[in-house]
Amino acid sequence: MLLWLLKWHFRLRGWKMVRPLPEEIRRCIILVAPHTSAWDFVYGAGARLHMRLETLFLAKQELFRWPIRSLLLRLGGVPVDRSKRVGLTETLTTWLRERDPCRIVITPEGTRQRNAQWKTGFYYAALGAGVPIALAYLDYARKEAGFGPVWMPSGDLNKDWAIIRQFYETVTARHPERFAVPQEIP
Repeated sequence: MLLWLLKWHFRLRGWKMVRPLPEEIRRCIILVAPHTSAWDFVYGAGARLHMRLETLFLAKQELFRWPIRSLLLRLGGVPVDRSKRVGLTETLTTWLRERDPCRIVITPEGTRQRNAQWKTGFYYAALGAGVPIALAYLDYARKEAGFGPVWMPSGDLNKDWAIIRQFYETVTARHPERFAVPQEIP
């Protein structure tokens, strides 16, 4: 029932899907930005359901409580204990190598507040597993969700960061004042 409501809400609020992820991409890191509001999850889940895309996403373990625990798990949520350094990049790399399909959604900002220091573990996980990075977005000005470039990381983070930066500079966040695309890698 809740899954149906998320899908219905996406369309009811006037959102549309553009440029879905190509079907042949069964393993990848899906980078989603901007992430400035809890509404990003609602619209992102609605978009995922419209695309019928099987994904995993990481979220702080504190979110996995009643009454939304079951919903988060059904949507592919994986609780993460942020108080411990657990080798998350290596874990993601292993999942990407061993699971099929395995599409892992990452919000590189790591917070809904303004953060010009994005995390880069997603890059090294994709590089280590030999899978592409797909840039996904929620654009509140256009009320659309979709995918931009999908490419294999080259191993030159500076070069690849330019692709990420150039794409996300054109996307409007729900709270634009909270969104910063890092000009350089951390």
